[in-house]
Amino acid sequence: MKVGILAGGKGTRLAEETDVRPKPMVEVGGRPIMWHIMMHYAHYGHNEFAIALGYKGEVIKKYMVDYVSLNSNLTVNLGTGQIDMNGGVRPDWKVDLIDTGMDTNTGGRIKRLQPFMGNETFMLTWGDGVSNIDLDELLAFHRSHGKLATMSAVRPPARFGHLEFEGDKVMRFTEKPQTSEGWINGAFFVLEPEVFDYIEGDDTQFEREPLEGLARDGQLMAYRHDGFWQCMDTLRDKLLLNRLWESGNPPWRIWEEESKPEAVKVLT
Repeated sequence: MKVGILAGGKGTRLAEETDVRPKPMVEVGGRPIMWHIMMHYAHYGHNEFAIALGYKGEVIKKYMVDYVSLNSNLTVNLGTGQIDMNGGVRPDWKVDLIDTGMDTNTGGRIKRLQPFMGNETFMLTWGDGVSNIDLDELLAFHRSHGKLATMSAVRPPARFGHLEFEGDKVMRFTEKPQTSEGWINGAFFVLEPEVFDYIEGDDTQFEREPLEGLARDGQLMAYRHDGFWQCMDTLRDKLLLNRLWESGNPPWRIWEEESKPEAVKVLT
């Protein structure tokens, strides 16, 4: 099943990082956050990706082009220019990199992915959020209801500590828990190709007219995910995700990562 990833936004709220790279290339644990997202999908067997590029899309293109060589053992013949790659980490992924415009809105970027998705069910997410969502269960839920669109619904993490009172006495304090009230769009979607008909063009924001129209027509269902979810909108979010990664047990890492090659061999 194809997976669309929106990776074209300017990430202005993370300007400390996005002056030089698109937000999906901001690193968590030494890897772009988009890599973490793709590893999550690949863990469930979804390894065909269509990435909607925009702002600094050339950085993502270069990363993908160089990925195999930088994660392989190399034999380089400087006389002939021949480079042989062997061993190393080579994920079995196919990645379409599609320029969708600098200022195209989210719906427009999705619309431009249509020729690459095929006339079949596909998955979609943003390139700046990680989760331990069970994609098998998400897909099974989507297939069970027969509607055009499934949105993951998550409870956002609270920014501040949570207090419970008895009168003026604090009975319970929890440091920055997940909120217990309200659900938001977690941006892990399963969609049918008819969803493209709800998108008019480049200026369409997917979160507005398309999703509102799908809901109005009774074609939008919510899969409630009570587990971990965290987007990376700000520097605070980036620092949090890196602390979780450095803890050795980040809640979204459900895959077993292969080791990188130990050395690069250069042959003259």
